Amino acid sequence: MSELSDYVTDIVHEPTQTEGKGVDLTVAEVSEIVAPGRIDFGGGELEPATTVPHRSSKRDPDDDYEWWSLGAGQYLVEFNESLTGAATVTLQPRTELLERGATHPTVHVDELPRIPLSVGGAGLKLKENARVSTVVAADS
Repeated sequence: MSELSDYVTDIVHEPTQTEGKGVDLTVAEVSEIVAPGRIDFGGGELEPATTVPHRSSKRDPDDDYEWWSLGAGQYLVEFNESLTGAATVTLQPRTELLERGATHPTVHVDELPRIPLSVGGAGLKLKENARVSTVVAADS
């Protein structure tokens, strides 16, 4: 596979997001699941879960970016970046996320869906544009 950054678009700050193995992805939005979706055998009754954006706020009025205060639980994270669809990559949580008691599944994708984020007991303070995930070559 050629450079992974060739497959990732809308990168917030390429020098920072490409300094390790893979390309880091940044948080654009965090949503809460407020009503269940439905999954059936044949797909005729498939319905998405109802979600609402989780409230964010600035720590200081002069800040450029907002923070989400996440309690223990499940959320959906949307990324700033997207994939060209030209390749399948592995999406995995960054070590920094794991070490703070939060995680998301590792999946093989050719587009970036909203991904479920699990936050542990003490919660998590998450800043807008924080790097939480990394895409690497699917065979890595």
